[in-house]
Amino acid sequence: MTVKIDYEKCMKCFACVNTCPHDALSEGENGPVVDAKKCKDCSECVKICPADALSLD
Repeated sequence: MTVKIDYEKCMKCFACVNTCPHDALSEGENGPVVDAKKCKDCSECVKICPADALSLD
């Protein structure tokens, strides 16, 4: 399982990138990018997203 990003909802504020304790998110041109190998499904990014654009699937 890894974090899914709904880019239509994403405001590109990158709060998720700054919150991730595993450095699994980085800033991309279209919004945050998830490194599935680093993601530990802790959901810290999901909790912090003001646009509700992230989810665990």
